[in-house]
Amino acid sequence: MTDTISAIKRLSEEYYKDVLDYRRHLHSNPELSFQEYQTADFIEAKLRDMGITDVERKADTGITFLIKGAKDNGKTVAMRADIDALPIKEANDVPYKSKNEGVMHACGHDVHTSSLLGAVKILTELKDRFEGTVKVIFQPGEEKLPGGASLLIKEGILQNPKPNRIIGQHVMPLIDSGKVGFRKGMYMASADEIYFTVKGKGGHAAMPENSIDPVLITSHIIVALQQIVSRNCSPKIPSVLSFGNVEAKGATNVIPNVVKVQGTFRTYDEAWREDAHKRMIKMAEGIAESMGATCEFTVMKGYPHLKNHPEYTEANIQSAKEYLGEENVEDLDLWLAGEDFAYYSQEIDACFYRLGTRNEAKGITSGVHTPTFDIDEDALKIGMGLFSWLTIAELNR
Repeated sequence: MTDTISAIKRLSEEYYKDVLDYRRHLHSNPELSFQEYQTADFIEAKLRDMGITDVERKADTGITFLIKGAKDNGKTVAMRADIDALPIKEANDVPYKSKNEGVMHACGHDVHTSSLLGAVKILTELKDRFEGTVKVIFQPGEEKLPGGASLLIKEGILQNPKPNRIIGQHVMPLIDSGKVGFRKGMYMASADEIYFTVKGKGGHAAMPENSIDPVLITSHIIVALQQIVSRNCSPKIPSVLSFGNVEAKGATNVIPNVVKVQGTFRTYDEAWREDAHKRMIKMAEGIAESMGATCEFTVMKGYPHLKNHPEYTEANIQSAKEYLGEENVEDLDLWLAGEDFAYYSQEIDACFYRLGTRNEAKGITSGVHTPTFDIDEDALKIGMGLFSWLTIAELNR
């Protein structure tokens, strides 16, 4: 095992320049969810350079293929990276700044993709050192519903062969470059979008008796809906209901006819999630009706919650400590953001861990989904190296 770790670290140094070039090309040429055609072509071109030509397209821009080890031991581990970017205008002044106006790799998917390409180079070089099969997945559309993972699963990505386990990594600007983070059990929340419209009767604000005020009614609904979480959900289940957009196009002296509201609901329990949806719809419609208005309430169901298989994740924690040293492996807290890797975690044993990318000395501190997000590019060495080691260790375990 020690010899294999040494070999991986040596190859990570050797391939760093290539992977750095991959990352900078991808960062300069970002594409939105389900539009990643040039990105997919770039990935295939780099795979051909590695001698990998037997690839399959899934969901138009997804790519999958197999790497066979020294012998078949009946085990398959899947490795996944997402490839899409966000509709954000980049504010960084760097040579690899986005060339696509209003589109940016602000969530690190360029890092995930280039790291997996680097891992493929390493695993191909070291395939005599592991048994079993690696299923590689470059996945589109993580940032947009219904989520590329759900589409790939429908197209059979977890079949022929079915992976025993799946692993993914994601940048984390809260963790210093050189470190990684893990959490066993539930980690990231389900993420649903909430939309509702209250229709009343507008009029002059000085004569409210002649109106059915949708602003007042909406206020009652928003306050009352918080009771769904505080009085119907077990305190043991983290849940968040937040509203970030309320549109009432009236004026100081005008009561509008309609109020539109947008929000999000997040939690960690699928049964409670379904129950909460029903309760919210019933409560909102009931309040509106009792006050003479109507309410059209829609829940756009998003990604499920992400759960890291406890035993698999613990094994990866120990492997990461072997590779990086115990002081460089951190424990993660719950993270109520959504992630479509969760779809895989609902189907098979999964581990989703965090790759530290922060470097205060270099001024790299911005969070994901911001116009100034960037990474300490030295993290790419761990991005490809640890990814490779965790996969080899699991196949040989």
